[in-house]
Amino acid sequence: GATYKLDLPAELRARGLANAFHASLLRPHYPNDDRRFPGRQYHQIPGLGESPREWAVDRIISHIGRGADAEFQVQWSTGDVTWAPYADVSHLRALAEYLEALGVPRVNKL
Repeated sequence: GATYKLDLPAELRARGLANAFHASLLRPHYPNDDRRFPGRQYHQIPGLGESPREWAVDRIISHIGRGADAEFQVQWSTGDVTWAPYADVSHLRALAEYLEALGVPRVNKL
């Protein structure tokens, strides 16, 4: 089998990403269309890039589930919207503001 070595950035190699791949695993590279798939540029991946940016939570939009099993729809300062489990947002001021807006004193009352 043919194995190819890719010239990966040092940062990815330092994170333990292998640079050798079997030919059957490789696909042609097509540049990202940021209009269709936002948040996939190299500098937008948390912790990567020359000067990684910290992403801030703008607000929590909604939730599904109850109590500590709930998941929250988070709007980031970049405009991206993702879902996050309670464990990931429990410390955020945005969660306290969201619960207050709902008139709920604690997450276990959701």
